Amino acid sequence: MSTSSESGFSSIQRTLDRLVQDFAATAAERDARGGTPKAERDAIRSSGLLALSIPKPYGGLGANWIETLDTVRQFARVDSSIAHVYGFHHLLLATVRLFARPDQWEPWFEQTARHNRFWGNALNPLDKRTVVRKVDGGYEFSGRKSFCSGAFDSDMLIASGVDETSGKLLIAAVPTAREGITIPSDWDSFGQRQTDSGSAAFDQVRVQESEMLLDPGPLSTPFACLRPLLAQLIFAHLFLGVSEGAFAQMKHYTLHESRPWFKSPAKSANEDPYTLLRYGEFWVGLESVRLLVQQAASRFDAAWNEGTALDEAGRGQVAVAVATAKVAATRVGLDLTSRLFEVAGARATQGALRLDRFWRNLRTQTLHDPVDYKLQELGEWALNDTLPAPSFYS
Repeated sequence: MSTSSESGFSSIQRTLDRLVQDFAATAAERDARGGTPKAERDAIRSSGLLALSIPKPYGGLGANWIETLDTVRQFARVDSSIAHVYGFHHLLLATVRLFARPDQWEPWFEQTARHNRFWGNALNPLDKRTVVRKVDGGYEFSGRKSFCSGAFDSDMLIASGVDETSGKLLIAAVPTAREGITIPSDWDSFGQRQTDSGSAAFDQVRVQESEMLLDPGPLSTPFACLRPLLAQLIFAHLFLGVSEGAFAQMKHYTLHESRPWFKSPAKSANEDPYTLLRYGEFWVGLESVRLLVQQAASRFDAAWNEGTALDEAGRGQVAVAVATAKVAATRVGLDLTSRLFEVAGARATQGALRLDRFWRNLRTQTLHDPVDYKLQELGEWALNDTLPAPSFYS
């Protein structure tokens, strides 16, 4: 890890490996149960990894985005719900860095590192039911938000609303425990069952001027426009990790439990010609996604390091790389997590194993951002040399 000495990196990796091993042991049972993974979230708090992307001068571990995103991938191999809320935590830290003044984000970084604060999401600009009005001494948020991943059991919250006068999107960073904020436990999906991606309610929540992310704000500069690209890149790493996890589980099952079909010339499943053919296909898909995701992360990291010097063309090139990786991770992942049962066999569908959770988790998360629109943008680039235009969503 470039951010620290070799011994420092080894310590971080050992911590990550321990958490991954612990989470893997209970992942299937927790998938069945749903709800909040409180013990696992607290384990991440205690690990120090919530400060991974925070620069060292503010008390963090100083990892770059390549390194931080790779920890998301490693968590996703065993537990994509944990990977989701953990990845969003780092996305929300990046949000305050990109949208706020230094005198705002620097204290937030320091407090997060010092107190192991977990950030939750109540942003979702597509849901415009939360209205913001100006009041004496600040602002007031009232309304509801959907798809608030990680908001439950968070310490800080990024929330958005629509200005009642101008209709402009306004964003704030507030303590989750603030009076007037309610986070019900109302998430019940067939996938990503422990992301707590349900709703949040705001009842005349008072927000100070210093908590509003107004300067420079979203979409203000090419650098600020990196925020949605980071969100997409987190998902690409999440999808890759889910696919790798499914592959590892099915490989173990094929080697130790599967039997060849009675017409097969092979004596064991790992010698069956069609099984070998399928695993070859899966490997090519995974390797392709790995390379695309690595390339996108590298380009994003370089763009981040440019800071405010980043121009529109540079941001656009990152957008192409991220969209390419995201589409590939989506398509390969959905195919692989479904078709792996073809090589594992009927016994792999038994409920106790819950091996279908890899497909369910991937299918749930990929529906939040249709790849058809990403492909349309990539088609504009491939055919007409038109770079994707910045928006708050991509």
